[in-house]
Amino acid sequence: MGLSSAEPKAIIVTSETRLEQLKSRFNNIAQAKFFIKQSKKIAKSSNISQNQVLEDADVDFDRYEVEDVNYRNSLEQTIKNLRGIIKTKVVQRAYITNYLFDPKDIVIVIGRDGLVANTAKYAAGNPIIGVNPDSHQYDGILLPFNPSNLVPIVKKVIRGNYRYKMVTMAEAKLNDGQRLLAFNDLFIGPKTHVSARYRLSFHGQSENHSSSGIIVSTGAGSTGWLSSLFNMAKGIGNAFLGRSEVNQITLEWDTNELIFIVREPFSSKTTQVTLAAGRLSAKSPLIIESQMPENGIIFSDGIQSDYLQFNSGSIATIGIAKEKAKLVLG
Repeated sequence: MGLSSAEPKAIIVTSETRLEQLKSRFNNIAQAKFFIKQSKKIAKSSNISQNQVLEDADVDFDRYEVEDVNYRNSLEQTIKNLRGIIKTKVVQRAYITNYLFDPKDIVIVIGRDGLVANTAKYAAGNPIIGVNPDSHQYDGILLPFNPSNLVPIVKKVIRGNYRYKMVTMAEAKLNDGQRLLAFNDLFIGPKTHVSARYRLSFHGQSENHSSSGIIVSTGAGSTGWLSSLFNMAKGIGNAFLGRSEVNQITLEWDTNELIFIVREPFSSKTTQVTLAAGRLSAKSPLIIESQMPENGIIFSDGIQSDYLQFNSGSIATIGIAKEKAKLVLG
Protein backbone atom coordinates (compact mmCIF):
# COMPACT_ATOMS: atom_id res chain seq x y z
CA MET A 1 0.00 0.00 0.00
CA GLY A 2 1.34 3.45 -0.88
CA LEU A 3 1.66 6.33 1.51
CA SER A 4 -1.34 8.66 1.50
CA SER A 5 -1.12 12.44 1.64
CA ALA A 6 -2.49 12.26 5.19
CA GLU A 7 0.63 10.48 6.39
CA PRO A 8 3.65 12.42 7.70
CA LYS A 9 6.71 13.32 5.64
CA ALA A 10 10.33 13.39 6.74
CA ILE A 11 11.81 16.80 5.96
CA ILE A 12 15.58 16.28 5.83
CA VAL A 13 17.41 19.54 6.50
CA THR A 14 20.95 19.79 5.17
CA SER A 15 23.70 22.39 5.00
CA GLU A 16 26.64 23.03 2.71
CA THR A 17 29.91 21.42 3.69
CA ARG A 18 33.03 23.55 3.88
CA LEU A 19 34.14 22.07 0.56
CA GLU A 20 30.86 23.11 -1.07
CA GLN A 21 31.25 26.60 0.36
CA LEU A 22 34.76 26.84 -1.07
CA LYS A 23 33.52 25.59 -4.44
CA SER A 24 30.78 28.26 -4.45
CA ARG A 25 33.34 30.93 -3.60
CA PHE A 26 35.99 29.94 -6.16
CA ASN A 27 33.80 28.29 -8.85
CA ASN A 28 35.69 24.99 -8.76
CA ILE A 29 37.75 22.73 -6.51
CA ALA A 30 41.08 23.41 -8.24
CA GLN A 31 40.80 27.16 -7.67
CA ALA A 32 39.85 26.62 -4.03
CA LYS A 33 42.85 24.35 -3.45
CA PHE A 34 45.17 26.85 -5.14
CA PHE A 35 43.86 29.65 -2.89
CA ILE A 36 44.51 27.64 0.28
CA LYS A 37 48.08 26.86 -0.83
CA GLN A 38 48.76 30.51 -1.61
CA SER A 39 47.33 31.56 1.76
CA LYS A 40 49.63 29.08 3.48
CA LYS A 41 52.63 30.52 1.66
CA ILE A 42 51.79 34.03 2.77
CA ALA A 43 51.15 33.02 6.37
CA LYS A 44 54.14 30.70 6.77
CA SER A 45 56.68 31.48 9.46
CA SER A 46 60.39 31.76 8.70
CA ASN A 47 61.25 28.41 10.28
CA ILE A 48 58.88 26.35 8.13
CA SER A 49 60.09 25.05 4.82
CA GLN A 50 58.20 25.67 1.58
CA ASN A 51 57.60 21.92 1.17
CA GLN A 52 56.13 21.73 4.66
CA VAL A 53 53.76 24.62 3.89
CA LEU A 54 52.50 22.91 0.75
CA GLU A 55 52.16 19.60 2.59
CA ASP A 56 50.10 21.27 5.33
CA ALA A 57 47.87 22.85 2.69
CA ASP A 58 47.24 19.43 1.13
CA VAL A 59 46.39 17.98 4.55
CA ASP A 60 43.94 20.82 5.23
CA PHE A 61 42.23 20.32 1.90
CA ASP A 62 42.10 16.56 2.42
CA ARG A 63 40.11 17.23 5.59
CA TYR A 64 37.58 19.26 3.62
CA GLU A 65 37.21 16.46 1.10
CA VAL A 66 36.84 13.73 3.74
CA GLU A 67 34.26 15.82 5.58
CA ASP A 68 32.32 16.32 2.35
CA VAL A 69 32.37 12.60 1.47
CA ASN A 70 31.24 11.59 4.98
CA TYR A 71 28.40 14.10 4.89
CA ARG A 72 27.18 13.00 1.48
CA ASN A 73 27.35 9.35 2.52
CA SER A 74 25.33 10.07 5.66
CA LEU A 75 22.67 11.87 3.66
CA GLU A 76 22.46 9.09 1.07
CA GLN A 77 22.28 6.42 3.78
CA THR A 78 19.57 8.32 5.62
CA ILE A 79 17.40 8.61 2.52
CA LYS A 80 18.00 4.96 1.61
CA ASN A 81 17.16 3.69 5.10
CA LEU A 82 13.89 5.65 5.20
CA ARG A 83 12.74 4.41 1.80
CA GLY A 84 9.41 2.58 2.14
CA ILE A 85 8.93 3.85 5.70
CA ILE A 86 8.12 7.50 5.13
CA LYS A 87 8.16 9.99 2.27
CA THR A 88 11.24 12.20 2.33
CA LYS A 89 12.08 15.67 1.09
CA VAL A 90 15.48 17.36 1.31
CA VAL A 91 15.53 21.07 2.16
CA GLN A 92 18.77 23.06 2.24
CA ARG A 93 19.50 25.37 5.15
CA ALA A 94 19.27 28.46 2.94
CA TYR A 95 15.56 27.79 2.29
CA ILE A 96 14.50 26.99 5.85
CA THR A 97 13.51 30.58 6.66
CA ASN A 98 10.78 30.49 4.01
CA TYR A 99 9.79 26.82 4.18
CA LEU A 100 6.28 26.07 5.44
CA PHE A 101 6.35 22.98 7.63
CA ASP A 102 3.19 20.89 7.85
CA PRO A 103 2.21 20.04 11.46
CA LYS A 104 2.58 16.34 10.57
CA ASP A 105 6.14 16.70 9.26
CA ILE A 106 8.98 14.95 11.05
CA VAL A 107 12.10 17.10 10.80
CA ILE A 108 15.43 15.30 10.42
CA VAL A 109 18.47 17.56 10.68
CA ILE A 110 21.80 16.28 9.35
CA GLY A 111 24.68 18.50 10.37
CA ARG A 112 26.21 20.43 13.20
CA ASP A 113 24.40 21.45 16.38
CA GLY A 114 23.98 24.94 14.96
CA LEU A 115 21.84 23.58 12.13
CA VAL A 116 19.45 22.05 14.68
CA ALA A 117 19.19 25.39 16.50
CA ASN A 118 18.56 27.28 13.26
CA THR A 119 15.96 24.79 12.06
CA ALA A 120 14.12 24.73 15.40
CA LYS A 121 13.17 28.40 15.00
CA TYR A 122 11.15 27.61 11.89
CA ALA A 123 9.90 24.11 12.75
CA ALA A 124 8.63 24.94 16.23
CA GLY A 125 6.24 22.26 17.41
CA ASN A 126 7.38 19.64 14.90
CA PRO A 127 9.49 16.78 16.29
CA ILE A 128 13.15 17.34 15.42
CA ILE A 129 15.57 14.43 15.10
CA GLY A 130 19.23 15.44 15.11
CA VAL A 131 21.53 13.18 13.06
CA ASN A 132 25.31 13.28 13.47
CA PRO A 133 26.90 12.76 10.03
CA ASP A 134 30.39 12.20 11.45
CA SER A 135 30.75 11.32 15.14
CA HIS A 136 34.55 11.54 14.83
CA GLN A 137 34.30 15.21 13.96
CA TYR A 138 31.21 16.57 15.74
CA ASP A 139 30.47 16.35 19.46
CA GLY A 140 26.78 16.52 18.54
CA ILE A 141 25.08 17.62 21.75
CA LEU A 142 21.91 18.10 19.71
CA LEU A 143 22.68 15.15 17.41
CA PRO A 144 21.96 11.96 19.40
CA PHE A 145 21.29 9.77 16.35
CA ASN A 146 23.13 8.59 13.24
CA PRO A 147 21.95 7.12 9.91
CA SER A 148 22.36 3.55 11.23
CA ASN A 149 20.04 3.89 14.25
CA LEU A 150 17.61 6.40 12.72
CA VAL A 151 14.88 4.06 11.46
CA PRO A 152 13.65 2.82 14.88
CA ILE A 153 13.25 6.34 16.23
CA VAL A 154 11.44 7.53 13.09
CA LYS A 155 9.01 4.63 13.49
CA LYS A 156 8.47 5.65 17.12
CA VAL A 157 7.74 9.23 16.11
CA ILE A 158 5.29 8.05 13.44
CA ARG A 159 3.49 6.02 16.10
CA GLY A 160 3.64 8.89 18.57
CA ASN A 161 5.29 6.94 21.40
CA TYR A 162 8.66 8.68 21.63
CA ARG A 163 10.51 10.68 24.28
CA TYR A 164 11.26 14.33 23.66
CA LYS A 165 12.45 17.50 25.33
CA MET A 166 10.68 20.85 24.96
CA VAL A 167 13.05 23.80 24.63
CA THR A 168 12.06 27.37 25.51
CA MET A 169 12.91 29.90 22.81
CA ALA A 170 13.33 33.68 22.90
CA GLU A 171 11.45 36.13 20.72
CA ALA A 172 12.23 39.61 19.43
CA LYS A 173 9.12 41.40 18.18
CA LEU A 174 9.28 44.83 16.53
CA ASN A 175 6.62 47.50 16.65
CA ASP A 176 5.96 46.94 12.93
CA GLY A 177 5.03 43.28 13.55
CA GLN A 178 8.27 41.63 12.42
CA ARG A 179 9.59 38.93 14.74
CA LEU A 180 12.58 36.64 15.12
CA LEU A 181 12.98 33.56 17.30
CA ALA A 182 16.13 32.29 18.99
CA PHE A 183 16.98 28.77 20.12
CA ASN A 184 20.19 29.81 21.94
CA ASP A 185 20.47 33.58 22.03
CA LEU A 186 19.60 36.94 20.53
CA PHE A 187 22.01 39.76 19.81
CA ILE A 188 20.71 43.33 19.71
CA GLY A 189 23.21 45.96 18.60
CA PRO A 190 25.28 47.32 15.70
CA LYS A 191 26.41 45.48 12.56
CA THR A 192 29.94 46.78 13.01
CA HIS A 193 32.26 47.48 15.93
CA VAL A 194 30.71 50.79 16.93
CA SER A 195 28.61 51.68 19.95
CA ALA A 196 25.00 50.59 20.06
CA ARG A 197 22.70 53.40 21.17
CA TYR A 198 19.25 52.62 22.52
CA ARG A 199 16.82 53.17 25.38
CA LEU A 200 16.25 50.13 27.56
CA SER A 201 13.19 49.59 29.78
CA PHE A 202 12.90 46.80 32.34
CA HIS A 203 10.87 46.35 35.54
CA GLY A 204 9.43 49.85 35.31
CA GLN A 205 12.83 51.54 34.91
CA SER A 206 14.32 53.09 31.76
CA GLU A 207 17.83 54.15 30.76
CA ASN A 208 19.67 55.45 27.73
CA HIS A 209 22.54 53.12 26.88
CA SER A 210 25.75 53.13 24.91
CA SER A 211 27.24 49.65 24.72
CA SER A 212 28.53 46.99 22.35
CA GLY A 213 25.09 45.38 22.34
CA ILE A 214 22.82 43.13 24.37
CA ILE A 215 22.84 39.33 24.65
CA VAL A 216 19.60 37.55 25.55
CA SER A 217 20.09 33.87 26.34
CA THR A 218 17.71 30.92 26.60
CA GLY A 219 18.36 27.91 28.81
CA ALA A 220 19.78 26.02 25.83
CA GLY A 221 22.16 28.90 25.15
CA SER A 222 23.21 29.51 28.73
CA THR A 223 26.32 27.33 28.32
CA GLY A 224 27.30 29.16 25.13
CA TRP A 225 27.66 32.89 24.50
CA LEU A 226 26.26 33.73 27.93
CA SER A 227 28.94 31.64 29.65
CA SER A 228 31.67 33.62 27.88
CA LEU A 229 30.35 36.83 29.46
CA PHE A 230 30.59 35.28 32.92
CA ASN A 231 34.10 34.07 32.09
CA MET A 232 35.04 37.65 31.21
CA ALA A 233 33.62 38.94 34.50
CA LYS A 234 35.55 36.28 36.43
CA GLY A 235 38.76 37.13 34.58
CA ILE A 236 38.42 40.83 35.38
CA GLY A 237 37.77 40.03 39.03
CA ASN A 238 40.80 37.77 39.26
CA ALA A 239 43.10 40.20 37.48
CA PHE A 240 42.22 43.40 39.33
CA LEU A 241 40.49 42.37 42.56
CA GLY A 242 42.33 39.16 43.33
CA ARG A 243 39.09 37.22 43.55
CA SER A 244 36.27 35.93 41.40
CA GLU A 245 32.86 36.09 43.03
CA VAL A 246 30.74 35.77 39.90
CA ASN A 247 28.86 32.49 39.76
CA GLN A 248 27.90 31.43 36.27
CA ILE A 249 24.16 31.11 35.73
CA THR A 250 22.75 28.21 33.74
CA LEU A 251 19.08 27.53 33.08
CA GLU A 252 17.13 24.39 32.34
CA TRP A 253 16.24 24.12 28.67
CA ASP A 254 12.50 24.17 29.36
CA THR A 255 12.56 27.00 31.91
CA ASN A 256 10.26 29.97 31.31
CA GLU A 257 13.06 32.44 31.91
CA LEU A 258 15.65 34.23 29.82
CA ILE A 259 18.82 36.05 30.86
CA PHE A 260 19.91 39.37 29.38
CA ILE A 261 23.31 41.01 29.75
CA VAL A 262 24.43 44.36 28.36
CA ARG A 263 27.92 44.07 26.90
CA GLU A 264 30.39 46.75 27.95
CA PRO A 265 27.91 49.44 29.04
CA PHE A 266 29.42 52.94 29.04
CA SER A 267 28.55 55.53 31.67
CA SER A 268 28.45 59.18 30.60
CA LYS A 269 26.43 62.36 31.04
CA THR A 270 23.73 60.95 28.80
CA THR A 271 24.02 57.17 29.28
CA GLN A 272 23.58 54.99 32.36
CA VAL A 273 24.64 51.49 33.42
CA THR A 274 22.23 50.45 36.18
CA LEU A 275 20.11 48.13 34.01
CA ALA A 276 23.01 45.94 32.89
CA ALA A 277 21.56 42.45 33.45
CA GLY A 278 18.45 40.64 34.54
CA ARG A 279 16.02 37.74 34.23
CA LEU A 280 13.15 37.96 31.77
CA SER A 281 9.83 36.17 32.19
CA ALA A 282 6.43 36.25 30.53
CA LYS A 283 5.44 39.09 32.85
CA SER A 284 8.78 40.92 32.67
CA PRO A 285 9.89 41.46 29.06
CA LEU A 286 12.68 43.74 27.93
CA ILE A 287 11.75 46.81 25.86
CA ILE A 288 14.47 48.35 23.68
CA GLU A 289 14.04 51.48 21.57
CA SER A 290 16.73 51.94 18.93
CA GLN A 291 18.61 55.24 18.80
CA MET A 292 20.84 54.11 15.92
CA PRO A 293 20.24 55.97 12.64
CA GLU A 294 21.64 53.01 10.67
CA ASN A 295 23.32 49.60 10.97
CA GLY A 296 21.27 48.47 13.96
CA ILE A 297 20.33 44.77 13.83
CA ILE A 298 18.84 41.90 15.79
CA PHE A 299 20.02 38.40 14.91
CA SER A 300 19.81 35.02 16.59
CA ASP A 301 21.97 31.96 17.16
CA GLY A 302 25.05 33.48 15.56
CA ILE A 303 23.52 33.75 12.08
CA GLN A 304 23.93 37.40 11.15
CA SER A 305 22.50 36.91 7.67
CA ASP A 306 19.08 36.14 9.17
CA TYR A 307 18.27 39.38 10.95
CA LEU A 308 15.85 42.22 11.66
CA GLN A 309 16.85 45.80 10.97
CA PHE A 310 16.85 47.76 14.23
CA ASN A 311 17.28 51.44 13.46
CA SER A 312 15.83 54.66 14.89
CA GLY A 313 12.06 54.36 15.22
CA SER A 314 12.17 50.61 15.90
CA ILE A 315 11.04 49.32 19.28
CA ALA A 316 11.73 45.69 20.17
CA THR A 317 9.96 43.66 22.82
CA ILE A 318 12.20 40.80 23.95
CA GLY A 319 10.57 37.91 25.76
CA ILE A 320 9.66 34.24 25.77
CA ALA A 321 8.27 32.88 22.49
CA LYS A 322 4.97 31.05 22.48
CA GLU A 323 6.60 28.44 20.24
CA LYS A 324 8.84 25.78 21.74
CA ALA A 325 11.28 23.45 20.03
CA LYS A 326 10.59 19.72 20.35
CA LEU A 327 13.80 17.68 20.33
CA VAL A 328 13.41 13.92 19.98
CA LEU A 329 15.37 11.91 22.56
CA GLY A 330 14.39 8.32 21.85
